[in-house]
Amino acid sequence: MSRIGRKPIPIPQGVTVKIEGNTVAVQGPKGKLDTALPAGITFQQKDGIIVAVRENDSQAALHGLARALVNNAVEGVTKGWTRDLEIVGIGYRAEMKGKTMVVFNLGYSHPIEYPLPTGVDATVDPKQTKIALTGIDRQKVGQVAAEMRSLRPPDPYKNKGVRYAGERLKKKVGKTGAK
Repeated sequence: MSRIGRKPIPIPQGVTVKIEGNTVAVQGPKGKLDTALPAGITFQQKDGIIVAVRENDSQAALHGLARALVNNAVEGVTKGWTRDLEIVGIGYRAEMKGKTMVVFNLGYSHPIEYPLPTGVDATVDPKQTKIALTGIDRQKVGQVAAEMRSLRPPDPYKNKGVRYAGERLKKKVGKTGAK
Protein backbone atom coordinates (compact mmCIF):
# COMPACT_ATOMS: atom_id res chain seq x y z
CA MET A 1 0.00 0.00 0.00
CA SER A 2 1.73 3.18 -1.19
CA ARG A 3 0.87 6.09 1.04
CA ILE A 4 2.77 8.57 -1.10
CA GLY A 5 1.14 7.28 -4.29
CA ARG A 6 -2.34 7.84 -2.86
CA LYS A 7 -1.76 11.49 -1.89
CA PRO A 8 -3.46 13.86 -4.33
CA ILE A 9 -1.35 16.54 -6.04
CA PRO A 10 -2.93 20.00 -5.81
CA ILE A 11 -2.64 22.09 -8.98
CA PRO A 12 -1.84 25.74 -8.14
CA GLN A 13 -3.25 28.73 -10.02
CA GLY A 14 -1.57 29.33 -13.38
CA VAL A 15 -0.48 25.71 -13.88
CA THR A 16 -1.89 23.54 -16.65
CA VAL A 17 -1.48 19.78 -16.71
CA LYS A 18 -2.00 17.65 -19.82
CA ILE A 19 -2.04 13.87 -19.51
CA GLU A 20 -1.21 12.21 -22.84
CA GLY A 21 -0.62 8.46 -22.76
CA ASN A 22 2.45 7.74 -20.63
CA THR A 23 3.63 11.38 -20.36
CA VAL A 24 2.41 14.26 -18.23
CA ALA A 25 3.08 17.77 -19.55
CA VAL A 26 3.11 20.45 -16.84
CA GLN A 27 3.24 24.12 -17.80
CA GLY A 28 3.50 26.98 -15.33
CA PRO A 29 4.89 30.46 -14.81
CA LYS A 30 8.54 29.29 -14.77
CA GLY A 31 8.40 26.98 -17.80
CA LYS A 32 7.27 23.63 -19.19
CA LEU A 33 8.24 20.09 -18.12
CA ASP A 34 7.39 16.69 -19.57
CA THR A 35 7.46 13.70 -17.22
CA ALA A 36 7.50 10.14 -18.52
CA LEU A 37 5.42 7.69 -16.51
CA PRO A 38 6.13 4.01 -15.88
CA ALA A 39 3.78 1.50 -17.50
CA GLY A 40 0.70 0.60 -15.48
CA ILE A 41 0.38 3.97 -13.69
CA THR A 42 -2.22 6.47 -14.91
CA PHE A 43 -3.20 9.90 -13.67
CA GLN A 44 -6.71 11.32 -13.33
CA GLN A 45 -7.36 15.04 -13.15
CA LYS A 46 -10.44 16.42 -11.38
CA ASP A 47 -11.40 19.48 -9.30
CA GLY A 48 -7.91 21.05 -9.32
CA ILE A 49 -6.09 17.91 -8.15
CA ILE A 50 -4.30 15.01 -9.83
CA VAL A 51 -4.47 11.46 -8.48
CA ALA A 52 -2.14 8.59 -9.42
CA VAL A 53 -3.92 5.28 -10.06
CA ARG A 54 -2.24 1.92 -10.60
CA GLU A 55 -3.76 -0.93 -12.58
CA ASN A 56 -2.88 -3.69 -10.11
CA ASP A 57 -0.56 -4.41 -7.19
CA SER A 58 2.36 -5.42 -9.40
CA GLN A 59 3.03 -1.69 -9.98
CA ALA A 60 3.05 -0.90 -6.25
CA ALA A 61 6.79 -0.17 -6.28
CA LEU A 62 6.36 2.47 -9.00
CA HIS A 63 3.17 4.06 -7.65
CA GLY A 64 4.84 6.47 -5.23
CA LEU A 65 7.67 7.15 -7.70
CA ALA A 66 5.30 8.25 -10.45
CA ARG A 67 3.38 10.51 -8.06
CA ALA A 68 6.63 12.06 -6.75
CA LEU A 69 7.90 12.75 -10.29
CA VAL A 70 4.72 14.59 -11.27
CA ASN A 71 4.66 16.47 -7.95
CA ASN A 72 8.29 17.56 -8.50
CA ALA A 73 7.34 18.83 -11.97
CA VAL A 74 4.38 20.81 -10.58
CA GLU A 75 6.56 22.33 -7.84
CA GLY A 76 9.35 23.05 -10.32
CA VAL A 77 7.20 25.11 -12.69
CA THR A 78 5.70 27.11 -9.81
CA LYS A 79 8.56 27.65 -7.31
CA GLY A 80 11.63 26.11 -8.95
CA TRP A 81 14.37 24.06 -7.27
CA THR A 82 17.62 25.23 -5.72
CA ARG A 83 20.71 23.42 -4.50
CA ASP A 84 23.52 25.18 -2.63
CA LEU A 85 27.18 24.16 -2.61
CA GLU A 86 30.01 25.35 -0.37
CA ILE A 87 33.69 25.35 -1.24
CA VAL A 88 36.04 24.88 1.72
CA GLY A 89 39.83 25.13 1.47
CA ILE A 90 42.55 27.76 1.19
CA GLY A 91 42.66 29.05 -2.37
CA TYR A 92 39.62 27.00 -3.41
CA ARG A 93 37.09 29.15 -5.26
CA ALA A 94 34.63 29.33 -8.12
CA GLU A 95 33.70 32.10 -10.52
CA MET A 96 31.26 32.59 -13.36
CA LYS A 97 32.64 32.91 -16.89
CA GLY A 98 29.75 34.31 -18.88
CA LYS A 99 26.32 32.91 -18.10
CA THR A 100 26.93 29.24 -18.91
CA MET A 101 30.37 28.42 -17.49
CA VAL A 102 31.61 27.98 -13.93
CA VAL A 103 35.39 27.96 -13.42
CA PHE A 104 36.69 26.14 -10.34
CA ASN A 105 40.13 26.52 -8.71
CA LEU A 106 40.31 23.48 -6.42
CA GLY A 107 44.01 22.98 -5.72
CA TYR A 108 44.80 21.20 -8.97
CA SER A 109 47.47 22.47 -11.38
CA HIS A 110 44.77 23.84 -13.68
CA PRO A 111 41.36 25.51 -13.35
CA ILE A 112 38.36 23.31 -14.11
CA GLU A 113 35.71 24.72 -16.46
CA TYR A 114 32.22 23.29 -15.94
CA PRO A 115 29.65 24.16 -18.64
CA LEU A 116 26.12 24.50 -17.29
CA PRO A 117 23.40 22.57 -19.14
CA THR A 118 20.35 24.39 -20.43
CA GLY A 119 17.69 24.82 -17.77
CA VAL A 120 20.15 25.20 -14.86
CA ASP A 121 21.44 28.59 -13.71
CA ALA A 122 24.23 29.25 -11.23
CA THR A 123 25.17 32.21 -9.08
CA VAL A 124 28.42 32.58 -7.16
CA ASP A 125 28.58 34.80 -4.06
CA PRO A 126 31.14 37.65 -3.89
CA LYS A 127 33.45 35.59 -1.62
CA GLN A 128 33.54 32.92 -4.40
CA THR A 129 32.96 30.09 -1.91
CA LYS A 130 29.22 29.51 -2.30
CA ILE A 131 27.35 28.41 -5.43
CA ALA A 132 23.56 28.42 -5.79
CA LEU A 133 22.12 26.26 -8.57
CA THR A 134 18.53 26.91 -9.68
CA GLY A 135 16.22 25.35 -12.25
CA ILE A 136 12.77 23.88 -12.78
CA ASP A 137 13.86 20.24 -13.23
CA ARG A 138 14.76 18.74 -9.85
CA GLN A 139 16.69 15.82 -11.33
CA LYS A 140 18.83 18.05 -13.55
CA VAL A 141 19.65 20.49 -10.72
CA GLY A 142 20.61 17.60 -8.43
CA GLN A 143 22.74 15.95 -11.12
CA VAL A 144 24.68 19.17 -11.81
CA ALA A 145 25.24 19.64 -8.06
CA ALA A 146 26.52 16.06 -7.74
CA GLU A 147 28.89 16.51 -10.69
CA MET A 148 30.26 19.76 -9.22
CA ARG A 149 30.76 18.06 -5.85
CA SER A 150 32.62 15.19 -7.52
CA LEU A 151 35.24 17.61 -8.89
CA ARG A 152 36.78 17.68 -5.38
CA PRO A 153 34.76 15.67 -2.83
CA PRO A 154 35.32 16.60 0.83
CA ASP A 155 38.55 15.15 2.21
CA PRO A 156 37.86 12.95 5.28
CA TYR A 157 40.94 14.25 7.15
CA LYS A 158 40.78 18.01 6.60
CA ASN A 159 37.19 18.35 5.26
CA LYS A 160 38.45 20.46 2.33
CA GLY A 161 36.58 20.33 -0.96
CA VAL A 162 33.16 20.98 -2.48
CA ARG A 163 30.18 20.00 -0.33
CA TYR A 164 26.45 20.51 -0.21
CA ALA A 165 25.28 23.32 2.08
CA GLY A 166 24.46 21.85 5.48
CA GLU A 167 26.17 18.53 4.75
CA ARG A 168 27.42 16.81 7.91
CA LEU A 169 30.87 15.31 7.49
CA LYS A 170 32.66 12.85 9.72
CA LYS A 171 36.25 13.90 10.23
CA LYS A 172 38.76 11.06 10.57
CA VAL A 173 41.59 11.10 13.04
CA GLY A 174 45.06 11.39 11.46
CA LYS A 175 48.16 9.39 12.29
CA THR A 176 49.14 8.97 15.91
CA GLY A 177 52.69 9.79 16.99
CA ALA A 178 55.39 7.08 17.17
CA LYS A 179 55.83 5.49 20.57
